[in-house]
Amino acid sequence: MNSSLVMTRLLIAAVVLIYDSPTVLAQPIPTGGVEEVLVKTSLLTLNDANLTGNYDVLHAKMAKAFRDKFDAEILKQAFKSFSGHHIDVIAAKPIVPISEAKINGDGELMLRGYFDATPSRLSYELEFAVSEGEWKLITINVEVTAPSTRDVAASVLNHATNDFSAAGSVHQD
Repeated sequence: MNSSLVMTRLLIAAVVLIYDSPTVLAQPIPTGGVEEVLVKTSLLTLNDANLTGNYDVLHAKMAKAFRDKFDAEILKQAFKSFSGHHIDVIAAKPIVPISEAKINGDGELMLRGYFDATPSRLSYELEFAVSEGEWKLITINVEVTAPSTRDVAASVLNHATNDFSAAGSVHQD
């Protein structure tokens, strides 16, 4: 009885290891709706971390392989120059992919695109790996650019403020 319990535990552990491996678990490319959810939740979590200075939640949402190598402080340092920038305007904007979502040879989902937050643009390059049974971030690269030399943060904040003001004046039919 005892040896069968040990064998069952080993079998369960092996199954967990197999299914946590991105190369073995052949995940389909997500639909456009799922892609948008992955992008927006990742970037809005980054936004919250940038505004609060607390990168623990972003770190917790990263793939296990990332979390095992890097701590939340590394994320904080990586986004130090981006800290304080409001990018929550993307919540109401559609994603604009610049390339098809694809899965590379390592089983990582690669999403590339931008949000038009006129007059600024928020570009993103995100990579996800299957971790703990779901797509989780392993790479995040964002850039806010503006067509002019104005302060990007002020431009995005101004746009977000205008959107917020307009949302307050929406009338239902």
